[in-house]
Amino acid sequence: MAFSLSTPAEILHSLGVRLREQRLAQSLTQRELAQMAGLSLGALRKLETDGQCSLETLVRVAQALGLLDALEDLFVLKRQSIAQMEQVDVVSRRQRAPRKKTS
Repeated sequence: MAFSLSTPAEILHSLGVRLREQRLAQSLTQRELAQMAGLSLGALRKLETDGQCSLETLVRVAQALGLLDALEDLFVLKRQSIAQMEQVDVVSRRQRAPRKKTS
């Protein structure tokens, strides 16, 4: 599924299905995975069914399934040119101006 052409609901559903497939590939029941991740069975079922969950729930499930490496590159800034690298460097070095002291 190409996420760039999908609605948010479709992306969430697809991620839930992928996590379910990972769980099944590891021969885990929903109850076992929920216990391993420290989640309620309902929270895991909701994640697998429609992708609805908190970010913490997603991370807990990924961790329990040994999939943290898959999250490693998520939202990492991709620099494509020297100009973009310089721009990112300038932005990251910007600081707020010191507050003016009032007497």
